[in-house]
Amino acid sequence: MKSSRETMLQRIRQAVQAGNPAGGRPPLPERGSLAYQGADPDPVARFCQEFRTAGGQVVVVPDLGTARLTLLERVRACAGKRLLLGRDRLVQQLALTEVFRLEGYTVSPFHELSPQNSRPVFFAADIGLTGVDYLIAETGSLVVLARPDQPRALSLLPPVHLVVAEAAQIVPDLFDLFEGTNGPAKGALPSCMTLITGPSKTGDIELNLVTGVHGPGEVHVVLIHSTAG
Repeated sequence: MKSSRETMLQRIRQAVQAGNPAGGRPPLPERGSLAYQGADPDPVARFCQEFRTAGGQVVVVPDLGTARLTLLERVRACAGKRLLLGRDRLVQQLALTEVFRLEGYTVSPFHELSPQNSRPVFFAADIGLTGVDYLIAETGSLVVLARPDQPRALSLLPPVHLVVAEAAQIVPDLFDLFEGTNGPAKGALPSCMTLITGPSKTGDIELNLVTGVHGPGEVHVVLIHSTAG
């Protein structure tokens, strides 16, 4: 009679043999030159498609004014009342602090926090509102470069991550992020580069996909595009 260990090993051998027949291998998918895929003729549409496929939510708007109204609508739709604001150029241009405070939200702009009081504010925040450095059309990813005025916690700790970005920040492919004229690899790389592709997900436990375990369970992007209809 076989032991449980022998039975398990036999099943593994059978599975390996069935999946990897001698002399054969599954065909590789066709790829472009040096694995470059690009972003199709419309990078905005491609980014939106891929970002939604990854579980994110994105709205394309024509200008800053519409972006401000859309962000306010998104915040209202969330259950939380504590907002953490980044110091990104677009976030500052939108001048959202007083707008949200008039709506009854507790707003904590990052640049007003000190090292002594920032930790509890970061962990208590319901929504983190930031900009990003790049967007990748091919994968629907957001790229955030860590720096003193943009710590990783802004986008990783709050349960909801709200992003405002411009279509001009889109790069077609992951290769363009490093090889393109304006890619970060053309200069000094930061201490950390975070690529965010939809909400945080894990399938570690019995292969059951769970969102929001290691980061935000919701990621929303308001994308400013001058040709939006």
